[in-house]
Amino acid sequence: MSTKPPICCDISLRVRYAESDPMGYLHHAKYFEYFEMGRTELLRLAGFRYRDLEARGVLFAVAKVEVQFRAPAYYDDELVLTTKIERMTRARIDHSYVLRRDGRLLCEAKTTLACIDREGKLIPIPDEIFHAGNE
Repeated sequence: MSTKPPICCDISLRVRYAESDPMGYLHHAKYFEYFEMGRTELLRLAGFRYRDLEARGVLFAVAKVEVQFRAPAYYDDELVLTTKIERMTRARIDHSYVLRRDGRLLCEAKTTLACIDREGKLIPIPDEIFHAGNE
């Protein structure tokens, strides 16, 4: 019996001083880096490394982002980011994200990633990833 790869994962993050603005808030641009970290870890848990995909000429470009900021995160906060695959087609992956501090919702987001080659042309998601995510 095969085990289905994970479609959801949690990672813990601590807001670093360099990620904070002068008011001590996590700068809004840093949330997008956190989302990338969540996607990369979820891919790794499924048995794939983005570095290896890039070496094969398979890239994932962010085509769409939606973010709703609910409450600020602050310097030195310990956060938990939940990343989930909501949908996968032959050429795109939709993720959702929930960022929390001590259970309190801080941010919700969604991204759509397009699978492209080095020239930016849309290509199919490699079979091993597509079939792993759609078992």
